[in-house]
Amino acid sequence: MMKLYWSPRSRSFTTLWLLEEAGQPYERVLTDISAGAQKTPEYRAINPMGKVPALADGDVTIAESAAICAYVAERYPQANLAPPLGDPRRGKYLQWLFFGPSCIEPALIQIFTKLDVPTSTAAWGSATQVFDVLDAALERGPWLLGDSFSAADIVIGSGLNFAIRQFKMVPTRPSFDRYIARCVARPAFQRAETIAAG
Repeated sequence: MMKLYWSPRSRSFTTLWLLEEAGQPYERVLTDISAGAQKTPEYRAINPMGKVPALADGDVTIAESAAICAYVAERYPQANLAPPLGDPRRGKYLQWLFFGPSCIEPALIQIFTKLDVPTSTAAWGSATQVFDVLDAALERGPWLLGDSFSAADIVIGSGLNFAIRQFKMVPTRPSFDRYIARCVARPAFQRAETIAAG
């Protein structure tokens, strides 16, 4: 059985939601980051970065939310969380799956710290560009791959929910509001939110 190492009020929510969508049995292992549980040698053997979430599946251990999402989506294809190899939507799926950690998260750090990074050297361009690109993609909706919900929506939906609904770091836009509402309406999202609330 898969084991999810997680902590409330953290990036773990993304993988918690994903596992609820996948519909496969898993065990939650609470990792108390406020007490430093992620810094122990035992936990660093699972994730050397000492962060949550991490996933153990038999002999496989994997960290980083988007990587866990990709792994579980491919491990359980019957959950329909990823287009199969050869599907023309797969390229966009992978692009959006990794847009969260490579563009949205740095943009949020830029906003939060008021960091001035030249767009020519910032891998994400700028926070404005990141959210403009996402706005244009979500206008086409209802999901990032059109009518097909995927693990990419879990990564992006989690990020937007965090940035807009929970911490109000990013000004909302009509496309974001509609998208977040669709995400929040999903039963798996609601179950994950209940679990995360404790």
